[in-house]
Amino acid sequence: MLVLVGTGCERQPEGTQVLGQPSDLVDETYDTGPLPAPGEEGPQVELTITSGAFADGDVIPARYTPDGENISPPLAFSAVPEGTVELALIVHDPDAPREGGWTHWVVYGMSPDIGGLPEALPAEGLPDGPTVVQGTNTGGEIGYMGPAPPPGQAHRYQFRLYALSERTGLEQGATHDELQAAMLGRIIDEAMLEGLYRRD
Repeated sequence: MLVLVGTGCERQPEGTQVLGQPSDLVDETYDTGPLPAPGEEGPQVELTITSGAFADGDVIPARYTPDGENISPPLAFSAVPEGTVELALIVHDPDAPREGGWTHWVVYGMSPDIGGLPEALPAEGLPDGPTVVQGTNTGGEIGYMGPAPPPGQAHRYQFRLYALSERTGLEQGATHDELQAAMLGRIIDEAMLEGLYRRD
């Protein structure tokens, strides 16, 4: 048995080997576990949604609410799983004083390689860019509707990204419930970015 000791005056038991220099340590004293077999897959990377405007769990800037410009924030998508044929997004406020909460944004028909959405996405989508189809929010409008909670308590705004194995086939203007029904049994993976907003 190898025993490491510091400098001192204690006498070591007979038969004990003292290692005085780091160079005396060899890799065999550490068990790093089995090595991956050739061709074995490494750790799985999960679908991710982020924003350059706010971090997960942080306050959403007023710029993206009716207190500011009420434009949609920039979003980035990464680690889209293999087999994805469409991406969809739902932005929902579960704290709204309304049964079922409040849906602020419904987006679908996005290509797996779209990479994200730009700031201030128009309701009609991107005329010269990739396909982005937008649905109807709880306010009855197509496109993005920024956070507007009642004064007092902060609300959570959940940006949920879905990787789908089949196309939804939905036209512009679909509701939250219609998109949920179209995604049933087709979700490969999902990710969430949560922002907070409060009005005093």
